[in-house]
Amino acid sequence: MSYAAHKMMHWPTGIENCAAGFITHSRADFVPRISPIQTDDLHSDWPAPRREIGPVPNLVVTAANVLEVYVVRVQEQDTARGSGESKRGGLMDGVTGASLELVCHYRLHGNVLSMAVLSSGGGDGSKRRDAIILTFEDAKISVLEFDDSIHGLRTSSMHCFEGPEWLHLRRGRESFARGPSVKVDPQGRCGGVLVYDLQLIILKAAQGGYGLVGDDDGFASGAAISARVESSYIISLRDMDMKHVKDFTFVHGYIEPVLVILHERELTWAGRVSWKHHTCMISALSISTTLKQHPLIWSAINLPHDAYKLLAVPSPIGGVLVISANSIHYHSQSASCALALNSYAGSVDSSQEMPRSSFTVELDAANASWLSNDVILLSTKTGELLLLTLVYDGRVVHRLDLSKSKASVLTSGIATVGNSLFFLGSRLGDGLLVQFTSGVGASMLSAGLKDEVGDIEGDDPSAKRLRMSSSDALQDMISGEELSLYGSAQNNAESAQRSFSFAVRDSLVNVGPLKDFSYGLRINADANATGIAKQSNYELVCCSGHGKNGALCVLRQSIRPEMITEVGLPGCKGIWTVYHKNARGHNAESSDDEYHAFLIISLEARTMVLETADHLSEVTDKVDYFLQGRTIAAGNLFGRRRVVQIYERGARILEGYYMTQDLSFGVSNSESGSSSESATVLSVSIVDPYVLLRMSDGGIRLLVGDPSSCTVSVSNPAALESSKKLVSACTLYHDEGPEPWLRKSSIDEAIDGVLHDEGDVYCVICYESGSLEIFDVPNFNCVFSVEKFVSGKPHLVDTFMGDPQKSQSSEEVSDLSRNEKLQNMRVVELTMQRWSGHYSRPFLFGILNDGMIFCYHAYLYESMDSTSKTEVSASSQNTTASRLRNLRFVRVPLDTYSRNDPSNGTSCQRMTVFKNIAGNQGLFLAGSRPAWLMVFRERIRVHPQLCDGSIVAFTVLHNVNCNHGLIYVTSEGIMKICQLPSITSYDNYWPVQKIPLKGTPHQVTYFAEKNLYPLIVSVPVQKPLNQVLSSLVDQEFSHQVENHNLSPEELHRTYTVDEFEVRIMEPEKSGGPWQTRATIPLQTSENALTVRVVTLFNTTTKENETLLAIGTAYVQGEDVAGRGRVLLFSAENNFDNPQNLISEVFSKELKGAISALASLQGHLLIASGPKIILHKWTGSDLTGIAFFDVPPLYVVSLNIVKNFILIGDIHKSIYFLSWKEQGAQLNLLAKDFGNLDCFATEFLIDGSTLSLAVADAQKNIQILYYAPKISESWRGQKLLTRAEFHVGAHVTKFLRLQMLSTSSDRTGKNPGSDKTVRYALLFGTLDGSIGSIAPLEELTFRRLQSLQNKLVDAVPHVAGLNPRSFRQFRSNGKAHRPGPDSIVDCELLFHYEMLPLEEQLEIAQQIGTTRLQILSNLDDLSLGTSFL
Repeated sequence: MSYAAHKMMHWPTGIENCAAGFITHSRADFVPRISPIQTDDLHSDWPAPRREIGPVPNLVVTAANVLEVYVVRVQEQDTARGSGESKRGGLMDGVTGASLELVCHYRLHGNVLSMAVLSSGGGDGSKRRDAIILTFEDAKISVLEFDDSIHGLRTSSMHCFEGPEWLHLRRGRESFARGPSVKVDPQGRCGGVLVYDLQLIILKAAQGGYGLVGDDDGFASGAAISARVESSYIISLRDMDMKHVKDFTFVHGYIEPVLVILHERELTWAGRVSWKHHTCMISALSISTTLKQHPLIWSAINLPHDAYKLLAVPSPIGGVLVISANSIHYHSQSASCALALNSYAGSVDSSQEMPRSSFTVELDAANASWLSNDVILLSTKTGELLLLTLVYDGRVVHRLDLSKSKASVLTSGIATVGNSLFFLGSRLGDGLLVQFTSGVGASMLSAGLKDEVGDIEGDDPSAKRLRMSSSDALQDMISGEELSLYGSAQNNAESAQRSFSFAVRDSLVNVGPLKDFSYGLRINADANATGIAKQSNYELVCCSGHGKNGALCVLRQSIRPEMITEVGLPGCKGIWTVYHKNARGHNAESSDDEYHAFLIISLEARTMVLETADHLSEVTDKVDYFLQGRTIAAGNLFGRRRVVQIYERGARILEGYYMTQDLSFGVSNSESGSSSESATVLSVSIVDPYVLLRMSDGGIRLLVGDPSSCTVSVSNPAALESSKKLVSACTLYHDEGPEPWLRKSSIDEAIDGVLHDEGDVYCVICYESGSLEIFDVPNFNCVFSVEKFVSGKPHLVDTFMGDPQKSQSSEEVSDLSRNEKLQNMRVVELTMQRWSGHYSRPFLFGILNDGMIFCYHAYLYESMDSTSKTEVSASSQNTTASRLRNLRFVRVPLDTYSRNDPSNGTSCQRMTVFKNIAGNQGLFLAGSRPAWLMVFRERIRVHPQLCDGSIVAFTVLHNVNCNHGLIYVTSEGIMKICQLPSITSYDNYWPVQKIPLKGTPHQVTYFAEKNLYPLIVSVPVQKPLNQVLSSLVDQEFSHQVENHNLSPEELHRTYTVDEFEVRIMEPEKSGGPWQTRATIPLQTSENALTVRVVTLFNTTTKENETLLAIGTAYVQGEDVAGRGRVLLFSAENNFDNPQNLISEVFSKELKGAISALASLQGHLLIASGPKIILHKWTGSDLTGIAFFDVPPLYVVSLNIVKNFILIGDIHKSIYFLSWKEQGAQLNLLAKDFGNLDCFATEFLIDGSTLSLAVADAQKNIQILYYAPKISESWRGQKLLTRAEFHVGAHVTKFLRLQMLSTSSDRTGKNPGSDKTVRYALLFGTLDGSIGSIAPLEELTFRRLQSLQNKLVDAVPHVAGLNPRSFRQFRSNGKAHRPGPDSIVDCELLFHYEMLPLEEQLEIAQQIGTTRLQILSNLDDLSLGTSFL
């Protein structure tokens, strides 16, 4: 393996930063929704029956290098009543639901370390917007704002304090404990970023909204103005005599920005706390950005040494809260007070006593956010939510009240979103959007006290949980009763008893941190599958989460529907299901749950009709359908009262079995004489009451239905007859609902003065020339047009609007050869669809003839300079009055989707829209690589379906036996009726099923013979202190526990200890919840470190045995010598008595911790402490036969291939050994001489070459190799570097999987290559991402590497980050010799497909290759790694 590609397959999901701000809209855009009268003066006197939900800001979250902006959609009581469904969380404050909807999603070339929202200042009526400030490693700062014209973020300023000219800021240091952290002034006047531990960068905000970037083209004169950063300068805190800065924040209520810094004057540590404590202090600086001065205005000393966080108290109180592990302190310029949280909180001198809280809690690693100006929500390290109330009078705070609340996820950050929602971001569990309400009268208080410290999500394992999709399972329990909690102070006279109620409204699935995973068979695996379809048999079972958020995540990249029945159906060309309202025509019931009546199957030369009642029965001979040829399409018209069937030369309208009208299209076009008779129907789009036909002569026909008589008539759109442009694809789009969306984009609201309730119908047409036009139906006025739709531009703008960004010069220069390339590109299929949802916007999909798929999302943009350009063109075209001039489209990347092979002339339609398959909506893509495109929160999730190879036809089916299911026909001619597994959550990069464990999972392995998953789980248990102390004693010398420094009541305190066990889990047969089949308990203070399934050769019976091996260690403190145990278990298929499922066959205590186990050619290799020992198995005993004194410290991972051993040490990098049977000896072949903190290791096999991959604590991956013949390797003692790469996440596990053969291998272009067996490495990370390292041919690598170097400059990168610097090996200040750059980054290469076609051709030509060659290389890479 000399060359490789790094490819992300599942992006990070663990949320690290979250913030709220008005990014995509301003405060003034918010319309109060309580009263029908919306004038402000009347509204202020309106008697508010409930708490008003004010302007709701956006939510911005980051997960590693992913940045997402959401808009929060709040559903009021009245709008939801129409839809009739009760949303999650019940009714609170007149709100029935709130959900997150994605605005934009970016993958940055760098991990976001901290984030803040720069407020634009101004009150609720302010029209200005906020900006996002991101900081990246070392000292990079980017300021982003939302640009309406492109419906995305653009960088407004960048500030970098790295490189040679800023080297003096580091003061000679290479590594720093933490990266830059950013905080902003609450009024938006400036921001501060702490870099290099002691340098403070002040970002001065632009006043009045005009910064460096004046009013250029992108900002029309009336466009929204966002907050901007004007300039930046540095304050050195070292010069102000601050040594160790812990945190800083800007406080409220001063005329100039005031910065409060928490710092420690002299350090102390746990061993010296009794002599040296209260070492922290805070200093307040007044920042004058114009004079660049920062005088000290007040300070406070003697804060506890473990203070770590400052929180600015909002106006009108002002001041700061200092959070430490055992106490909370409030300080302002005039007053101060404190609250002790437990008995460890001591005051400076023991004379005065601190007020105590009513319960004990530790607040280290807490996160906080203000719910109101005097109540702050704290989330502790155990996931409890606490409320801290400031009891104040005027601006003086008298005391602090702490009260318990619900429990929730372990958070990484909290953001208050508006005045009644907050978001809990979490790396260890799902992110939750929670609505809160306060005040005694505000909510039903009945469900009160009994449930004071319950989980937010509730813990009742009812039957309902089993049906819910995994991530919602825990949180949906609370829809029944409202959760309340009371924070009552001891002294009720001063503080009114305030109650807060919470309701979980939405959650974002998180599968991180992936600590370990194993690769097992799915329950519904197909034993006969081959090739790529076989991958759909497997799934990844991952250990994720921590503590009570611990879960087993079952991840699958591809969807595998659950089959109900299958029948052979050779030669099928298409299938459709239709409704028929026979006896129930008069009954206006909801049509959502109506069953389908007929299934129409089109074969090569005939048509079959089946009735979909209790059984599928053929009724072909009873019906008047056209049966003598194939059907092109079928669907319902006139509110499902009639069925329309289109065949090549005609159409039929049917009611039930009987025909009511027959049409033929042969002779309608009389003037062109005989030639027109050859025109047949190629494709059809049906939208009640219209049917659009595309004919083989390049024209289109429209069938217009008359609902009163239920008949249709053919019309030829005159606008298109005259133009004679050939149509390559067309579709009808129905803008449904009482508020048609597209109408908002036109300037005159009511088109034709008619407001239908059904919405408007539009016709989208693509011509052979590559341009796209949208017409309104039935008048066929052109309302939107785009030149060169085929080139796939990032934004589509109406040509009459004129696109300011477009430069004509580049297109004229392009030479003829490339122009010919563009000529044969054309769109072969179009679909435009808006799925249900109050705020949903339409998507437009197009398929090109080379298999490329475009996906565009519509948005509105009112540009101010639009009128002039339109008036000029209005004279030439009088229909511009109703153009959709504010309509624009933005291109959306389709993740992980590999292109289909170009269609071989068959004109079957590949896109099928579905509205409800097991509750999901979206679009199914048939063809050689079928995929599901599901729509959640206005974002498209692409899930491939590999299990049946290519699919020729697809339709939905809803009847008695198949509830909201589907039918598809494979290319082998098998028709399958299926349902989607409902327990899986599809709103994730990969479909995921979460099984809650209520404990921390550590390691999992797969017992293939019995289909069991043994995993290590630890659960925190409270134990009395004296029990814990007695376990820390070495049993052999049994000392008495010295209690001399512990008082009696301290001995009865509890202490939290993790108790370990090994659970044997088995997936249910039905795809439901998982069952725990058996549990192996461990002794007290014994930690299980590893669990593996090993195959040992029994020397007595001369047979191989498959056993479960567990390695443990006793954790008893530093005074006791380390010991560990090896346990071997055998599994029996004893289903009557599950207790005897596993039985212990052997256990033995060894010196040192048993941190890794593996089977090596029938022997058991055990890593115990600083040596590895090889044992043979006699059936009753393990006897050592060889050992080696390596690694120096502690084995992190152990891999074996044939007789080679790879060991990763926790600090000393990797060791490569071999085992020789003859002399029974282990030999060290080579090692890496550098120091490296290994996280995971694995062998990488590429044909006949063996490489060693290692991932380290600096988030890098290195690939090394053993080459004794090369002189640099010191006769083979030293491993040499083959490649190195910065992944940007901690890799915890590698899995070696054989790569799948791709098209270029099958055609046998390189028959002589030895690369028959290529393996890729799949890896999981602590951020919840999954990626792969796949070997490449040298030729492919060189091509992709030169493309990558081009793309660094050719693609605009979000936040201005450089992909090359991101992927450079990080050594954190240690000496490191840079290795070869032999890994290409697919994250950057996949930008190529998103470039416009002209740029793709140009770049391909510059690097001396062709576009098709590049795309086929990227395709082969996608295919070769389409695991699971």
